[in-house]
Amino acid sequence: MQQSVSRENFEQWMMPTYAPATFVPVRAEGSTLWDQQGKDYIDFAGGIAVNALGHAHPELQQALTQQAAQLWHTGNGYTNEPILRLAKKLIDATFAEKVFFCNSGAEANEAALKLARKYAHDRFDQNKSGIVAFSNAFHGRTLFTVSAGGQPAYSKDFAPLPADIQHAAFNDLASAAALINDRTCAVIVEPIQGEGGVVPAEPAFLRGLRELCDKHQALLIFDEVQSGVGRTGALYAYMHYGVTPDVLTTAKALGGGFPMAAMLTTDNLASVMVVGSHGTTYGGNPLAGAVGGKVLDLINRQEVMDGVEARHRWFIDGVEAINKRLNLFKEVRGMGLLIGCVLSDDFSGKAKQINLVAAEEGVMVLIAGANVVRFAPSLIISEQEVKTGLERFERACEKLVRGLAT
Repeated sequence: MQQSVSRENFEQWMMPTYAPATFVPVRAEGSTLWDQQGKDYIDFAGGIAVNALGHAHPELQQALTQQAAQLWHTGNGYTNEPILRLAKKLIDATFAEKVFFCNSGAEANEAALKLARKYAHDRFDQNKSGIVAFSNAFHGRTLFTVSAGGQPAYSKDFAPLPADIQHAAFNDLASAAALINDRTCAVIVEPIQGEGGVVPAEPAFLRGLRELCDKHQALLIFDEVQSGVGRTGALYAYMHYGVTPDVLTTAKALGGGFPMAAMLTTDNLASVMVVGSHGTTYGGNPLAGAVGGKVLDLINRQEVMDGVEARHRWFIDGVEAINKRLNLFKEVRGMGLLIGCVLSDDFSGKAKQINLVAAEEGVMVLIAGANVVRFAPSLIISEQEVKTGLERFERACEKLVRGLAT
């Protein structure tokens, strides 16, 4: 008999690094979840852009269970069929020629930054170690990646931080150009800043970074952990911009809910990572490979990409209709199904409050800082789920505007 548990047990047993919602989800299907009391919620959060095919997708279930009956894990002393097939699918679909698999976006970014340093040291000299990143970025929680992320709130308690990392202003090419020089080994950037407020890069900004990296023989790393795997209406956001990075990191939706990530790069760059230079115990295991392969099969289709654009319009039209009545947001921005609703000055700092009231009304949303409500739902969320979720979101917004939210 299983032990009975509740939300209250979190404070008793779990390290207090999170502040989870007051309810505990126990079951989900599509973009609808149910909690321990049987209350249903429409999921506009998508597990933070992870559940790109919703919950309990039957083909992902089948891929996982079939592989689970064959081979779970061997460690990196061996390779396996599912992960090799997934590597080839990623190579065929992108600029990449080589793939490194790991478990999370932070690990993928850590690998990318290590690759950049090693490439510079091997091909140039030990002094070519500078990394240029951007303010309000987010690249993960390891010490290296949290240092590259330009949000001091996440890094200030863990000093001394890794050295030789500088931050320019996002979408400000002059600011970046002032920092990028011949000692720079890499520039890491999100094509769309996710945690930083759902801010798309301007095309000229990314083109300029590409030119600066070429000029100074630095690697251009695109962090597509949140924007990748169909989220923007292209398999990866770089495809919208026509700017090809040297290294791309991908995670979140790649496993459709199963923890996995990858770093993609070229033959030339990958060649410096020789046996023993990097690794991870679980990265590229057969279960992840089987699920990730099926995720890519299902998402990398034109009908899905077209569907993302249609759903983008459903959300934008719905939020704008709400805003016309309530005047709560001063801007709605983003690409595809990564959408940020920026609060007006009168409601500054109240994104978390909307998040909480929305849950009371039966819809799950995200925040991206104190002033942005973020949506990152399933790429195949149904029109009825969007309609129902937006109705619930409107009730939550109305409560906030009228001062009824507790």
